[in-house]
Amino acid sequence: MIQENYRQIEARVAAACEKAGRAREEVTLVAVSKTKPEEQIRELMEIGVRDFGENKVQDLCKKMEDIPGENRWHFIGGLQRNKVKYLVGRPICLIHSVDSIKLAQEIQKEAEKKGVTVPVLLEINIGGEQSKGGVAPKEAEALLRQAAVFSRLRIQGLMTVAPPGKEEENRAYFREMRLLRDRLAALALPGVDLRELSMGMTDDFETAIAEGATIVRVGTAIFGSRSYGEPEWRP
Repeated sequence: MIQENYRQIEARVAAACEKAGRAREEVTLVAVSKTKPEEQIRELMEIGVRDFGENKVQDLCKKMEDIPGENRWHFIGGLQRNKVKYLVGRPICLIHSVDSIKLAQEIQKEAEKKGVTVPVLLEINIGGEQSKGGVAPKEAEALLRQAAVFSRLRIQGLMTVAPPGKEEENRAYFREMRLLRDRLAALALPGVDLRELSMGMTDDFETAIAEGATIVRVGTAIFGSRSYGEPEWRP
């Protein structure tokens, strides 16, 4: 079932890319495996899936240790500064959620200790929702300029979670994100390559692709619904 779910989502990603006049290779499909058991990840690995997303440091670290293979692990949740030391130094594909200069500083400090560089995205709160992380769009340039001085961070783009809403409402948010990314990329800051735009989840990834997403994060449509102790955004 999970394999078939993934194949259906993959087909929809490919169709969305074709409709938008984009190559399929331009978009990475991340299977958001948060809260799901390791055997389900292994099931997807059997059909060649390698990009997985987790939102808790302890869960990500355990799965990385328990599951062999050359997976590309994405950290997509809010990252507390006291948890940075557990992530930095591991083969993390991408941290999607850098949303403050203090967090960037902490990543820089740990990366210097361990002699590594860390690929990150800056998180933007495109809808101004108090329940979500990220900086306001008007603060994005200041955060980028401050974080760009850290030699151990490789800033590769932006990430957002659009507010729940209708397709056209989300389209406007995704378009705003693309324009913001393009404006920041035009600054041509040394060491910064804003090629990635992580946006779009189960309910809106096709719209996100149409508006320029390079990474979509899909969980529920692949793994099924989740049980949450508290309400939270759901990829």
